[in-house]
Amino acid sequence: MPPALALVALAMVAAGLGALGGLGGAVLLVPVLVLLGVDPVEAAPLGLLVAGAGSLAAAVPQLESGLVHHRLGVTMETTASVGVLMGALASAALSATTLSRILAVVALASALAAGPRKGTRNLPQATFDAEVAGEWPGTLAGAYHADHGVVPYSARRVPAGLAAMAGAGLVSGLSGVGGGFIKTPVMSEIMHVPVKVSAATSTFTTGFTAATGLVIFAAQRRVDADAVGAVVVGGLVGGALGVAAQRRLSPQRVRAAISVLLAVVAVVLLVRS
Repeated sequence: MPPALALVALAMVAAGLGALGGLGGAVLLVPVLVLLGVDPVEAAPLGLLVAGAGSLAAAVPQLESGLVHHRLGVTMETTASVGVLMGALASAALSATTLSRILAVVALASALAAGPRKGTRNLPQATFDAEVAGEWPGTLAGAYHADHGVVPYSARRVPAGLAAMAGAGLVSGLSGVGGGFIKTPVMSEIMHVPVKVSAATSTFTTGFTAATGLVIFAAQRRVDADAVGAVVVGGLVGGALGVAAQRRLSPQRVRAAISVLLAVVAVVLLVRS
């Protein structure tokens, strides 16, 4: 296990980049820890810890901005949590080599999902200029304030989104990633929710996914108590910094940079495993 200060730094960078791209810090932290020699069985709980800490730090600013859609997040998290439970229970029966290969595939998949989509699906509409940013109560729709006006949106293909979220939870439980790299594209590409709303809602709900998996990992005695404090502190600081920088940086460019990094990590993991 890396020294405490190194863990703080790694968790801070991972949570910060994860908050910027809406992918969650765990999908970066867990592969890097495995490359540094940490057993995947021990790295998975630390990934969920940094995901939860980053989610907690990012919650308040994103709630104030009106980007988080509570009803959509809770709806998606219901099926994701079931997948997390199944994945966490199954992961105990898998070898370190198998978990490393699963993690490599996850990193590669997230690299592809993180790439920016060309074009803009949700455009500002002058009719909604007086609309307050946020969700519309009782629906899976809402509006947010963009640079050039107010953008209304409504979630589509909900059953397909729910099925994909169950898969995101399964992957999260198996590998220890928060699942944000799947949740954000699912809401954006399948359900046609704007990227900013998808990223904020995914980051907000990742804490619930992490908590579900951590209950199982704690029962399996897989949580390294000595590393918990360092990872949580780094995740909290990184999540706060990532959200603060989110307003000044392009999420699409950040996601593109992260996708390149994840692709490299995936190749190295496959070669080493």
